[in-house]
Amino acid sequence: MAKMTEELERILSLITQPDNVVIQQGTAQLKLAFKDPAAIPSLCTVMTNCEHPQIRQTAAVLLRMRVMKHWPKISHEHRESLKAVVLQAFKEETEQIVRHSISQLSAMLVKHESPEHWPALLALLNQSCKSISSQDRQVDLQLISKMVESNPENFKPHFGQLLLLFDNVLQDLSDPSALCHGMAALTSMCAHASTEEMNMIRSLVPRLITGMKQLIKSAQNEASEAMEAFDKLMESEASTVTPHVAQIVHFCLEVSADASLSISLRVKALSSLSVLIKLKSKTVLKLKLLGPILQTVFPVFCSAPPAAEDSEDQAQDIDSNDPRSLRHFAAGIIDTMALHMPPELLLAQLMPMTEACLASGKADDREAGLMCLALLAEGCADHIRTKMLSSVLQVACQNLSDSSQMVRGTALFALGQFSEHLQPDIGKYSSELIPLLLGYLSGLDHSRVVHVSKVFYALENFLENLGEAIQPYLPTLMETMFSALSETNILKIRVLAVSAIGAIANSAKEMLVPYFPHVMNTLKGFLTDMREETRSLQTQSLDTLSVVARSVGKDVFGSLAAECVQLGLNLTDSVDDPELRRCAYSLFSAVSSVCPGCLIPRLPAITTMMMLSLRSIEGVTAYLEEDQFTLLDDEDEDEGETALDEEEEGDNRAVYREIAGFSVENVYIDEKEDACKALGELSLNIGSAFLPYLESSFQHVYELHDFPHNDLRKTAFAALGQFCRAQHSVWMRNPTEVNHQALQKLLSVVLPTFLDAVRQEPEREVVMAVLESLNGVIKTCQGEALHTPSRLAEVFQAIRDVLKRKTACQDAGGEESDDNEHQVAHDVMLQEFAGEGIPLLASAVPADTFFPFLNELLPLIMSKAKPSSTAADRSFSVGTLAETLQLLGGVAGGRAIAGQLSSQVLPVLVGGVGDSDVDVRSNSVFGLGVLAETAGPFVTQDYPMILFLFSSLMAKESNRKVIDNLCAALCRMIMSSSDSVPLDQVFPALLTCLPLKEDLSENKTVFSCLAFLYTKNPSLVVGNMKAIVSASSHVLRTKDIDEDTKSSLLLFLKNMAQHHAQDFEDAVMSLSNEERDTFNTAVTQS
Repeated sequence: MAKMTEELERILSLITQPDNVVIQQGTAQLKLAFKDPAAIPSLCTVMTNCEHPQIRQTAAVLLRMRVMKHWPKISHEHRESLKAVVLQAFKEETEQIVRHSISQLSAMLVKHESPEHWPALLALLNQSCKSISSQDRQVDLQLISKMVESNPENFKPHFGQLLLLFDNVLQDLSDPSALCHGMAALTSMCAHASTEEMNMIRSLVPRLITGMKQLIKSAQNEASEAMEAFDKLMESEASTVTPHVAQIVHFCLEVSADASLSISLRVKALSSLSVLIKLKSKTVLKLKLLGPILQTVFPVFCSAPPAAEDSEDQAQDIDSNDPRSLRHFAAGIIDTMALHMPPELLLAQLMPMTEACLASGKADDREAGLMCLALLAEGCADHIRTKMLSSVLQVACQNLSDSSQMVRGTALFALGQFSEHLQPDIGKYSSELIPLLLGYLSGLDHSRVVHVSKVFYALENFLENLGEAIQPYLPTLMETMFSALSETNILKIRVLAVSAIGAIANSAKEMLVPYFPHVMNTLKGFLTDMREETRSLQTQSLDTLSVVARSVGKDVFGSLAAECVQLGLNLTDSVDDPELRRCAYSLFSAVSSVCPGCLIPRLPAITTMMMLSLRSIEGVTAYLEEDQFTLLDDEDEDEGETALDEEEEGDNRAVYREIAGFSVENVYIDEKEDACKALGELSLNIGSAFLPYLESSFQHVYELHDFPHNDLRKTAFAALGQFCRAQHSVWMRNPTEVNHQALQKLLSVVLPTFLDAVRQEPEREVVMAVLESLNGVIKTCQGEALHTPSRLAEVFQAIRDVLKRKTACQDAGGEESDDNEHQVAHDVMLQEFAGEGIPLLASAVPADTFFPFLNELLPLIMSKAKPSSTAADRSFSVGTLAETLQLLGGVAGGRAIAGQLSSQVLPVLVGGVGDSDVDVRSNSVFGLGVLAETAGPFVTQDYPMILFLFSSLMAKESNRKVIDNLCAALCRMIMSSSDSVPLDQVFPALLTCLPLKEDLSENKTVFSCLAFLYTKNPSLVVGNMKAIVSASSHVLRTKDIDEDTKSSLLLFLKNMAQHHAQDFEDAVMSLSNEERDTFNTAVTQS
């Protein structure tokens, strides 16, 4: 044994040398030594007796690895010896780094041995609680906290003792690290603590804050670590801090405002405050802490120096000691408040501060004011879009001529943010913004790359969602981009121009066709340039190619599709670059939407590459406590597999479970996201030919549904829904039992996963993605998605939980959730996604099955229509009722159910017609029309009241969306019961409101009504021929009409032309020459 100990100590001295060759020699010798069972007790001796701390630490690390991988092969005698040695070694160890590694070894042992099977551990816990030595208590806490973190459930019977120990430690906090260890243990305990134990944890929070204050005075670095641990405690169980929110806020504000403290500590305080606001925004508002927060944070935001304008890489990480980091984190708080607080309350206090900055004579202040507006654009989007759009655009545009380039640059950034988040309303300003930005771009020196980038950012965000409104500017825009590509050799400018072409294509669609040859020739040149220094241009060209493929469609792109797919494969084979692979996946997705057949022969290569991306741990930075020793991960040859094989063959998430923490470079996350998206889209577009790859694709994507990165979880949930829809499509085309069983197998895994995520997922955006995917599955799969007897009830329960704000992401725990006066934008969106599921369920199951669930949910939906509710709630309420009634009309027994509900629903819809909010009025009018259509005879007695209401509304309404819905509602009433409508009065009034201007989807309803009346009362229609022909002419000149509606309209017009030729001819002649030509062409060619 002594000889073995000496030999191991010699080997460990080799592998701790800074020489790779020596390390490899030592590693080989170590593998041989491990074949002797005596290696375990010998390592224990080295860990306790060696005089060199680094070797003692290495011994502890190696023991941990043996326990982690080979516990079953360690004899009982050696296990007991190890358990005894590790506790004593920890107590006697004086070097912190060694003690840390021994605590990690102890934590690994607890994974295999519960405290009940480790009497010495329980004795240590009992002794620590009773010890009068504060030093002993704090040392023991470090060890025990690591064990609790490792396996908290095993310690549940001993939580009371642990809390007592921590309470004792807090009374005499001489060891700064003890606070962090204690909070880490508390964080692990929260998920398993009883109500009484949670109350004890809450009671400790004030003393935690006191402890952090003490640390700030003596050890600022340790204080920062303690605040980091406190963040994790808040995030793990937000209710622990609910009673102490005010105290935490004031503590964070004091630290962040204290210029005598280190910048990194002040930054940490701002970060903690941001975490708290995200978790407890309602409590912050209730305690009237918004004002104090802004009064401290906004000056920090304004006073810290902005990033250098000419910096080539402003996105680089800012060191926490850099003064700019203060501004960065203060800006993060403003952004967090915008996302998590009602805009009315936030802007009431923040806008006066912002306006004062904008009016300042100091460029730094003006820049801060503009940046603040930019930060508000996402979270306060609806409020700004509907109430402040003109004014914020005016501010940004005016500051484009500011004397300071820094201010001009931030004005461009603000315009980019507005363009991204304030759609579609901002599109109405295209005639002002596009010439302004193009003019600004033309006057810039292209060598000022950072500033030019900001112009492109603003322009691209604006153009991407402009739609048909881009047409007047298309020649100028394309000329500008082609010139930028041909007249400059600056790589960044070329990349920006190619990206902008993609944004233009996204809006222009088929209008891009005249420019298609030039675009393709340009892209091909960049795509075939394999120089490393131009890789960014090659990658962007691949990304733009995918947008162009979707935009111009199959007829134009089809002949090039196979060539482009092969190009993508060739590039990914020859270049190992995650960004390039990501763009190739987007290209494959785009091609599948226009020419899926050309992908089928290449699916083996494409899917293999995508699954490798999903499985890859490339780009992962693991924060192993002993990461410097990863070369020592034993790969015993006789066991026939390496650690890497185990990781790749098994579940890669195990890699992450065995490390203290990890990060993944964004580019690798993006690659995984696009692989997920592509697999989901390929499965939908390719159909049965994708079946051989569906199961493996599903397995790889499913493993990512609980990945730590939010965006990747969102994408995984979306793809899982697409796989279900793809399998349903295959079954519908080939309804075999095998395909049906495959569908049900998928649904049995995916839907419970969705429903669990709705309840437990902490991030709102992820839950929105889950609900959207769930809605897509229900819409496509219909009753098959609800095949399990309890499934319908479970889906309804999830919807109910969202509407009652009881899900984890809505932070229901410990906070008031019945605030009807103000609502956060993401809460509104979340509610809308949940509500969309209700009418989908109505269409998916028989009406008598659906009715009990709807009847239970109806009071909750209708309660949101109260005048005291927010406009968003009122709009949601009447909109959900309307859409549910509409889809009920299409299922067996639905009309009878609608009739039963009419007496409850009618007053709510009638009340909404007079609402001050446009969306509420529009939805209410739509709902009344749908109610008349679906409930039929149940509401004919209410026609006079509804018509009077509509007449009053028509006399004063100016909003075209409401007027369009009013026209459609009248049409539905007429078609449902024309005898109950005074047509001689209503019909002419209806025609005066045509053509529809905004809600063009209702053209189908309007022209169906005209055709119906023509058969029922032809003289009435013929007598109003000119108005009908005029409205029809307008609709036929637009592209916003589906083929079915267009065919029905043309058939109706030809019937009138055939049977009432003179009246029809007179009506056509009343059109302008241009209108008449277009109209006659459409009618005669149909």
